[in-house]
Amino acid sequence: MTDTIYPTVIVGTGPGGLTAAIYLARANMQPLVIEGAEPGGQLTTTTEVENFPGFPEGIMGPELMANMRKQAERFGAQFRTGWVTNIDMSQRPFVVTIEGAGQIRAETVIVSTGASAKYLGIPGEAEYVGRGVSTCATCDGFFFRNKRIVVVGGGDSAMEEANFLTRFASEVIVVHRRGEMRASKIMQDRARANEKIRWSLDSTPLEVIGDGNSVKGLKIRHNATGEEEIIEVDGIFVSIGHTPNTAFLDGQLKIDDLGYLLVEPGTAKTNVDGVFACGDVQDRRYRQAITAAGSGCMAALECERYIENNGIHV
Repeated sequence: MTDTIYPTVIVGTGPGGLTAAIYLARANMQPLVIEGAEPGGQLTTTTEVENFPGFPEGIMGPELMANMRKQAERFGAQFRTGWVTNIDMSQRPFVVTIEGAGQIRAETVIVSTGASAKYLGIPGEAEYVGRGVSTCATCDGFFFRNKRIVVVGGGDSAMEEANFLTRFASEVIVVHRRGEMRASKIMQDRARANEKIRWSLDSTPLEVIGDGNSVKGLKIRHNATGEEEIIEVDGIFVSIGHTPNTAFLDGQLKIDDLGYLLVEPGTAKTNVDGVFACGDVQDRRYRQAITAAGSGCMAALECERYIENNGIHV
């Protein structure tokens, strides 16, 4: 274990973590940012981002994250690559274990590890992420104006996304592997009343079909008959949920019923003094780059105040 005690360690490098790093570095708080093997979060798997303020012509997701990282580095944030496998929060300074790189100590910690979208795991899916396969209707719906698209899922989020996507698409086909959906009655009724939505229930997605550049269809199997069909579409939105990346915390921080970290309302404070959370790991509702960035700002300001109020040496 290193003898160095860092004032702040930020775990995760999505918009939340990088915004926190920018704010803390500008305040001369010398944050250390731990980035995993896929730094930048979910935005690195997207193509053009058109709804992040300040970019009237849009910006590529990976470029946006690279710029945020450079901005944090410019003000003195340090970066280290590695998987954080555990954080001992039983006493301060906290002990952060990084796989293959030992342990470091930190007076405060900001958790910004995000939430991973669940995918179907079928052939062709990974190949076409960002090229017709998406997990975010709010992010990517605009690109499918007057196109036919599929929404895979049967919960409230799938119904909400299907309704939202009808603002752009000419037709939305909801595919769900069961004959009945988990969505609440009001959400189902709203979707069924939408003339642009049609249904393919009791159908199992088998393969994403593409031409090497973009999505052209979704192969499904009708479970009742075993018959297979290719639905010709230009986009596939997978809406089967997200998994907050909190397993490494070993239950030390309070979570809600879906596994998202709980913070004190209106703040970034967790139930452990000196530990803060930002980004999608604590946001079960919005999950947008801009809301993640905003919560990163909150976490940094809370952390800075905590460091000053507790006389922590920087």
